[in-house]
Amino acid sequence: MNSANSLDNWIPHSTSELIAERKLSIGDGYRAKNSELSTEGLPFARAGNIDGGFQFDDADRFPEEDLAKVGDKVSQPGDVVFTSKGTVGRLAFVRPTTPRFVYAPQLCYWRSLDPAVIDNRWLYYWMRGSEFTQQISGVKGQTDMADYVSLTDQRRMEITLPPASIQRSIAAVLGSLDDKIEQNRRTARALERLARAIFRAWFVDFEPVKAKAEGATSFPSMPQEVFDALPTRFVDSDIGPVPEGWEVKAVSEVVDVNPTRSLRKGEPAPYLDMKSMPTKGHAPDSWTERPFGSGMRFMNGDTLVARITPCLENGKTAFVDFLDDGQIAWGSTEYIVLCPKPPVPPIFAYCLARTGEFRDFAIQNMTGTSGRQRVSPSAMEHFRLAIPSKEVAEGFGKDLNPMFECIRSGMEESRKLATMRDYLLPTLLSGEVRVGDIRYEAEIDA
Repeated sequence: MNSANSLDNWIPHSTSELIAERKLSIGDGYRAKNSELSTEGLPFARAGNIDGGFQFDDADRFPEEDLAKVGDKVSQPGDVVFTSKGTVGRLAFVRPTTPRFVYAPQLCYWRSLDPAVIDNRWLYYWMRGSEFTQQISGVKGQTDMADYVSLTDQRRMEITLPPASIQRSIAAVLGSLDDKIEQNRRTARALERLARAIFRAWFVDFEPVKAKAEGATSFPSMPQEVFDALPTRFVDSDIGPVPEGWEVKAVSEVVDVNPTRSLRKGEPAPYLDMKSMPTKGHAPDSWTERPFGSGMRFMNGDTLVARITPCLENGKTAFVDFLDDGQIAWGSTEYIVLCPKPPVPPIFAYCLARTGEFRDFAIQNMTGTSGRQRVSPSAMEHFRLAIPSKEVAEGFGKDLNPMFECIRSGMEESRKLATMRDYLLPTLLSGEVRVGDIRYEAEIDA
């Protein structure tokens, strides 16, 4: 067969050959000194900034006026990012919408220089496939650094290239699934930021009460009936001025800390390990099932806070909404479980745990030897805050619950799409299945 679909046209190449012919570029990151980094400029991306996409909220910055030092080590749309040190093998694709960033040494980039030979998005999926991962496994342990793949090794790998038209077709099928997953991720991040902003406005900065005290008749993020239930003045308290009628209490007075949840020894149940605890969003991407042994138990509506260093400092916190009704799950003994008492809604504890004030308090109350410090659940008896009236507390839950339901729905859809993508990827990359043979019904938003 001489058609483009024939496997005879899928030709092996060495990456060194493609680099010499200026079809491909493989580079690593810039070794910046601490004195070269700033709080302004392009993100200086390290391995921790890759989470399937990119997250630059906590990234150092590299001044734009110094970019001449960096050369090609600045991201371009279409780059495939590869973690070559530490947690080797994590991948991300630089989209046109991804902010430009500077590569740190833990990262490498693979960059197509000729789309007629290598489609950049197909290259991303190829690097997720077996031909690339097997070569990575073969060289990863050949140096003193076991978790390291050198630039030299990457530049002498083999890559089997189908015709460019086939590459684009494969990338289009798999990319449509990833585009929807990425859209769900962006929506989740936006809703999460909005939820935390509303919590801060209502319960930390008391902005609606301040507005009402100044004569306002409504507040943008607050339903009118909730605004109408607000007081119009502040009173002094041991934590400073608080809205009149709101009681100042310790967290432990309004939240059950490590509430009793029953699981029999050896009973299979969902298990969430510390590694899977989210640092940014409210829910983990995955969890497993295993027989119950020893650990903290939780159910829907609970908030989990990692209490040990460095997980606490890194913000590992979750709101549990991924279980079946009444189902009990379990996880690390290094979790603190928070379950608000009515009328305080469940989501209140999660938003509180995400505030800088709560995290700083927990970090300051850690005890133990260096490297194994943790905060005791009893510390919740000493963190005090203003608790709103029943009307405001319940109104907060009604306002935010739809946001988190939307996030949860998007994550469930993304898991199904990821399963479909991961099923199709090896068969398409091997030529076992052709794009024209695929029959599936799914509405993928542009």
